[in-house]
Amino acid sequence: MVSIVAAAGVLLPFPFYYALWTNPQRWVDLCGRGADPCHRMAQVSHVLKALQLLALASVATFSWPPPLYCFVLLAAGQYLNFKVYQLLGEAGTYYGVRFGKNIPWVTEFPFGYIKDPQYVGSILSLVAVLCWVPFTYVLLWSLGYVFMIWLEREEDPATRAKPLS
Repeated sequence: MVSIVAAAGVLLPFPFYYALWTNPQRWVDLCGRGADPCHRMAQVSHVLKALQLLALASVATFSWPPPLYCFVLLAAGQYLNFKVYQLLGEAGTYYGVRFGKNIPWVTEFPFGYIKDPQYVGSILSLVAVLCWVPFTYVLLWSLGYVFMIWLEREEDPATRAKPLS
């Protein structure tokens, strides 16, 4: 039973991301006037991320010290995530373009060098915890990111939300 709940937990955010990517106007409307849909998405995403981490922790077996590669992969993955957030900000990271915001195109590293650097960073971070977490859960979570990479590979401007005025 724990394994089923943990598997569901690691996959929890992806239906939310799918819904927002494919139906951005519904999210903008739901957030209402005066609310920033990117900020609301970030808030929900942080709660979902905490639940994902709790799901992983529920099946983890911690031992110390982990192999050196764990630190290297975790540092590289988190560096990529930090850089993406630093360059794009909250609006760029949390679907601002889909919600009708004008987000400038970024070419600075890691963009232009690594395709989908935030997802690559997240997958590197997940691989880093293989020393504690069973492969199945890391694979499921990683497949969620691969699905999002596939979903977000093309963005149709005609399906963007119209900001509420």
